[in-house]
Amino acid sequence: MIVADLPLVELGRQLAGRGVRLRTGPVVTDIHSRLSDVAQGLALHYANHPVEPDATFVDFHVSVTTPANVRKWLWPQVLFELDGKSPFLPLPRNQAFPLLEWGLNWCVSNHCHQYLILHAAVVARSGRAALLPGLSGSGKSTLCAALVNRGWVLLSDELSLIEPATGNIVPVPRPVSLKNASIDVIHRAFPQAVLGPIVCDTIKGSVAHMKPPEESVRQAHAPARPRWIVLPRYESSAAPRLSRLPKAHTFMQLAENAFNYSLHGSNGFEVLVRTIDACDCYEFTYGALDDAIAVFDELARDA
Repeated sequence: MIVADLPLVELGRQLAGRGVRLRTGPVVTDIHSRLSDVAQGLALHYANHPVEPDATFVDFHVSVTTPANVRKWLWPQVLFELDGKSPFLPLPRNQAFPLLEWGLNWCVSNHCHQYLILHAAVVARSGRAALLPGLSGSGKSTLCAALVNRGWVLLSDELSLIEPATGNIVPVPRPVSLKNASIDVIHRAFPQAVLGPIVCDTIKGSVAHMKPPEESVRQAHAPARPRWIVLPRYESSAAPRLSRLPKAHTFMQLAENAFNYSLHGSNGFEVLVRTIDACDCYEFTYGALDDAIAVFDELARDA
């Protein structure tokens, strides 16, 4: 069964009752909420994801709910909870679905320590993965969204899960988070992309999510081998520049962008070194998405 098999009314009923057990790659999350925005967001963005009501093991039990105090009437807010406890402060009511997405990222990055987790988008072509580490504002998510709308497979917009024993990147395809000007850029460049409503005045500005392509969800069982590490940087009107990056510098960049590098100790060091050794490493500046896609397609052809 997939989410699209559940009519919206039934999806909302299950969320408000026994919950919906949603599989995203290796993770099963039991989601509860009485909020219509959450049901609508799941129906739109997770339509092709499996639902496993009889799953014998659940990684996370989460809920998006309203605070039980007078503020729910005066200043409508929402809370994200894991096992009944909230790791975040309440947010305005209209941010319910973005809060669920941020909460799911937090669950994985803070608990899935069987993987070495990097703060990096990951896309793949023919089973070979390109890791795109980058800070907010670097153009990482915009570039990721563009590539997966031109035939690359989405493994993750935010979290690179490296399996220590194999070195493979494990897919966790979920909605791509777009912010501010990038929302309109992707909407105009890729009219076939499915974007949810724009939510304004969040801590990240205006936010909208892009539904992951159906083919990416279908391939969520297939890990990819790391092949490229590309540190993107968007500069308005810049010509595309792809420059080799020394592997020692790449190591420092990835270690700084790892969520749990220190927890893995010496094994984390070895996994990161093996990942970098397997990859061509670059800095990449771009100002136009078509130019960026052409550069990545050429990398894939030459590999």
